[in-house]
Order: sequence, then C-alpha cells, then structure tokens
Amino acid sequence: RVFMHPELDDPFQAGERELAACPLGEQADAVVIDFHAEATSEKMCFAHFVDGRVSLVVGTHTHQPTADHQILNGGTGYMSDAGMCGDYDSSLGMDKEEPLNRFLSKVPKGRFEAANGPATLCGVGVEISDRTGLAEKIAPFRRGPRLEETAPSFWS
Repeated sequence: RVFMHPELDDPFQAGERELAACPLGEQADAVVIDFHAEATSEKMCFAHFVDGRVSLVVGTHTHQPTADHQILNGGTGYMSDAGMCGDYDSSLGMDKEEPLNRFLSKVPKGRFEAANGPATLCGVGVEISDRTGLAEKIAPFRRGPRLEETAPSFWS
C-alpha cells in the first residue's frame, strides 16, 4: 500500500477473501497472484502471508527484474519483480527525454512517449505440482538485447 491511496482495499484482506472463496486444491488447481506494488518488503510479506495457499506470487510495477526467485517454506513460488516487457534503453519503457527533464527541472514539457527501441521480454517460469498445486521449480526468463538472457533450465 506504499504510495497508494488509503481508501483502496487492503491487499492482505482482499487476498484472504479471495483465497477463502476459491481455495487451492479444492476449487483451484493453481493460484497465481500478480502483486502490483512499489515496495518489495510488502510483496515479500504478502507472499509469506499466503505461503502454502497459493502456487506463485510474482511482483510487478517496478519494471526491474529481481534475482530473488525462490520457493518459500510452505511451497509458494516467489519473485519480487519479473521485470518489464519493452525497451530497456528507456525510463521504465518510456523515451528517456521527458522523465529526465522532469527530474531535472520539476516542470513537465510534454507527455511521456513509449520508447521505440528493441524490446526485451521478462518473466518467470514456474513448475507447479499436479498433486499439491504448489511450486516445485522457479526461475527467471529474459530475452532481448539489453539484459543478460536466461531461461529456466527445466524448460529444456
């Protein structure tokens, strides 16, 4: 909830409500949560909160792939941020000129425009148990010209 409006739903209460309505292993074979938040600490605490009750919690929003992919003690796969899909020679996928201008001058000169360079595709691969619905393997995935390419070895 960092940098968010206080009147928005509490993600912990909302997660609890949704998991009660559709529990893993009963009404769902797998549960994947995209946690779109600013703070990695909030994403990690949420993952621990739902550990053993969901297959995967993967963070988004910061657009920077993290190297903390892991399987938590209860069997939930976790990664703080999968990264973005787009031009990494940019400012979060936007042409660098206007964001840089705003940092330097504090005065907007124009709109943010999408960067048009070669795209990088970022994500996460997870292998989920057919028996439990929990993660058995997790690894990052990256393809493109700007970041080191990687793919889960269990995809081979």
